[in-house]
Amino acid sequence: MKKRLKVILLMMTALLLLLNGCQKANDVSTDIRVGSLKGPTSIGLMRLMEQASNKEAENNYTFTMETTADALLPLIIKGELDIALVPANIASILYQKTEGKISVIDINTLGVLYMVSGDSSINSLDSLKGKTVYLTGKGTTPDYVIQYLLAQAGLTDEVTLEYKSEATEVAALLSKEPENIGLLPQPFVTAALAQNDKLSIVLDLNKEWNELQGEECSSLVTGVTIVRNEFLEEHKEAVLKFMEEHETSANYANEHTTETAKLVEEAGIIEKAAIAETAIPYCNITYLDGTEAKTALEGYLQILFDQNPESVGGELPKEDFYYIP
Repeated sequence: MKKRLKVILLMMTALLLLLNGCQKANDVSTDIRVGSLKGPTSIGLMRLMEQASNKEAENNYTFTMETTADALLPLIIKGELDIALVPANIASILYQKTEGKISVIDINTLGVLYMVSGDSSINSLDSLKGKTVYLTGKGTTPDYVIQYLLAQAGLTDEVTLEYKSEATEVAALLSKEPENIGLLPQPFVTAALAQNDKLSIVLDLNKEWNELQGEECSSLVTGVTIVRNEFLEEHKEAVLKFMEEHETSANYANEHTTETAKLVEEAGIIEKAAIAETAIPYCNITYLDGTEAKTALEGYLQILFDQNPESVGGELPKEDFYYIP
């Protein structure tokens, strides 16, 4: 009897150890290296970054924030980042460069481009006729978007585009000469408005884009989140968990602007929390995945491709570019 009891106790102990081992295996978080840009895409990550630093996130995250996409791309190509938040057209270019080794898992930011001026006569695309618009980055998203809108309005030869090296340069120009017209992304728009009370938002390019599209499904997509396919294959559940946490974090940014603004200031994205709090509602921080994201992004990339195939890497991405859980 004692021998049988001893055997039973040993079996129960072994079972408990096995269950405990399984539980510990399930509790092990995956290390995920996430890269993003200083701007709206990172604002949507603020809450998740805070949770990660407090050991409250489901995965073990390491975050890298850069000022330009050019600084992120080599890290992705070399496998030093697992997930990255990048401009939509850059994701397509990277897909071509890596021969399909990355996929888009979500859209994180929609249109963030606004026309700013102290000239109250500017209230439509037509009112830009004969004017000069200052913007940054020839061959970048702001350039492609305004070129497309002007072309559709028949104004390509009627509006002069003058390019500056940085958004801060455009903002400084507007601050000194508010009668000029500048095309800026958030949060630089809000920063410019804070420098000169004669300035205001005269055109919302997201609105202009949507009105032009009508019943079409294309959206003005600023930022997307990509993942290395090798990492996705090895850690699918961890990536799905990131997607859940990313959505929660993006929603938090929109619903808790005051708290998020403080995090934005601490992260050095925007110098002052007060400016960040004003800017966040205009940053179009979002979370779209699955078929909805695919439809919106496909239409946007098609428009860029029609303007200049090189803007998306020479050809449109194939179906495997879009990850649908």
